[in-house]
Amino acid sequence: MAQPRHSAVRISAVASIAEGGGWPHPSVEGWGTRAGARGRVCKSFRGVPWNEWIRTVEIEPSLYAANFAHLGEQIEVLLRAGARVFHFDVGDGHFVPPITMGPIVLKSISPQIHAREGVIDVHMMTETPEKHFVAIAEAGGDSVTVHLEACPDPAATARAAREQELEVGLAFKPETSPEQAAAAADGFDIVLCMSIEPGYSGQEFMPEALDRIRKLRGLLPEEMPIQVDGGIGLENIRTVHEAGATLFVAGTSIFGREDISRAYRRLVQALA
Repeated sequence: MAQPRHSAVRISAVASIAEGGGWPHPSVEGWGTRAGARGRVCKSFRGVPWNEWIRTVEIEPSLYAANFAHLGEQIEVLLRAGARVFHFDVGDGHFVPPITMGPIVLKSISPQIHAREGVIDVHMMTETPEKHFVAIAEAGGDSVTVHLEACPDPAATARAAREQELEVGLAFKPETSPEQAAAAADGFDIVLCMSIEPGYSGQEFMPEALDRIRKLRGLLPEEMPIQVDGGIGLENIRTVHEAGATLFVAGTSIFGREDISRAYRRLVQALA
């Protein structure tokens, strides 16, 4: 597979983080200021897709597992540690039992993340996710991932996200087959294979997810990244990567540790 633009920068960046460094200075080619939907302005890659956000692999700290009394502080620590993509869970109390975070929290943290050249990956654990795209875009989200199970017309949902200048991913639950997800993935940027039942942080990784990831990898175009969310930690991240994933959502394995910077770097080192 031909490596996309900035791949050399991303590979060296992962090595730098694993050694205790951070993300390169924004003077690197490809960085700049872009205007988003409805006048959003943030520093980021200039309108490039998910494939060019990814530095070979990405560990995405899941903010749902953070200490909300110190959310800004913890984000800053992880930005300094080298985190670039942050995972932001939105649950509506219907598609999943809990009501989690929403646009108000997103709006409060997006300037901090964007100022350090980070991006926010919003996981929509909601019914009718397209109803929330305008609010997510205005609050500073960069990408939305919707659930196949909540979208009668996945292609139309993807188009609605792009109308708000959002990147878009497709998620599927453990009971949904990889074949169903792959058949609906055209028009999306990434596919998220859930390795737990969506809704609650701190669940254990489902071992059967490995076969689902392998099968999905064989069904999708080579250039389409696979994301995995649920129970990711030092004990399994390498195996999940070998199964075909390049995006790893990590909640408790980062925020459940006393030193979250070290926890993030150890996950990166496990893949270096």
